[in-house]
Amino acid sequence: MIIAQDIQKSYGQIKVLKGINLEVKKGEIISVVGASGAGKSTLLHIIGTLDKADSGTVELNGIRVQGLSERSLSDFRNKQIGFVFQFHHLLPEFTALENICIPAFIAKKSRKDATARAMELLEIMNLAHRAGHKPSELSGGEQQRVAVARALVNNPSVILADEPSGNLDSVSAIELHKLFFKLRDVFSQTYIIVTHNLDLADMADRKVTMKDGVIDM
Repeated sequence: MIIAQDIQKSYGQIKVLKGINLEVKKGEIISVVGASGAGKSTLLHIIGTLDKADSGTVELNGIRVQGLSERSLSDFRNKQIGFVFQFHHLLPEFTALENICIPAFIAKKSRKDATARAMELLEIMNLAHRAGHKPSELSGGEQQRVAVARALVNNPSVILADEPSGNLDSVSAIELHKLFFKLRDVFSQTYIIVTHNLDLADMADRKVTMKDGVIDM
């Protein structure tokens, strides 16, 4: 599903990634751990096409992303990749349902289809009764579940999560961790989760440790 080969990335004189090789199978959940500054988030952003490597290649679902135009890359990202970040980035003026629908509207899906899919996801998240509530009316855990639903609305093949439970209390974090595995079983998606939470990291099918810009074997 995901093949990253010899990924290198520098910012100025600082070499952040020093030749990363990583393969992830379809339906696999892997966690990426390591100290702050190890390059975890940079790698995730490159795999997710939010950033470009200085050298190396990334292949997702059989498509080599380096060969795509900016417009094709944006379309590919919208339809094939879902993102979950530590801070949910929900738009405060929209309801939970409307926030979830936004990526579907960008993908030019009809309001009817987008709404139906969003409600399906809200049911799975046990949040159907909160569909009409705005983010300020939701708890932190509820907001993050809405953000996960938003990441899933276009049924992407890959979910990339960067410290998804880092801003949650312990109970909400455990619920979110369990949710990822439930969603994987329901939708057969592939997950890469960058985390400092060792409980979540140890739940994954495989744990990858990064150190000083390389994978620590």
